[in-house]
Amino acid sequence: MSNFKPQATFMTKESWNSYRNDYSGRARKYVVVQYKTYRELLKNIKQHCIDNIDDDGVSVIRSKRGQWGEWFEHWKNVGGKPEIIKQGWN
Repeated sequence: MSNFKPQATFMTKESWNSYRNDYSGRARKYVVVQYKTYRELLKNIKQHCIDNIDDDGVSVIRSKRGQWGEWFEHWKNVGGKPEIIKQGWN
């Protein structure tokens, strides 16, 4: 497995409503946003946590420099500040 772009996956009210009201099966429950760098993702993580309605929080997957594999992080707003609640290798 090689390096890949970091991405955030989360559910918004709009994505949930379009998923429930779409009978063609094309709408997706989760929004997936891909970034060029992890730093760019971190700039937007607070807004993603605010927009998220899923109990699991915002899921981030990325590769780590000098490592092989897929690193995951689950983010939630804790006291109004986004924090990692779970992380590890997939």
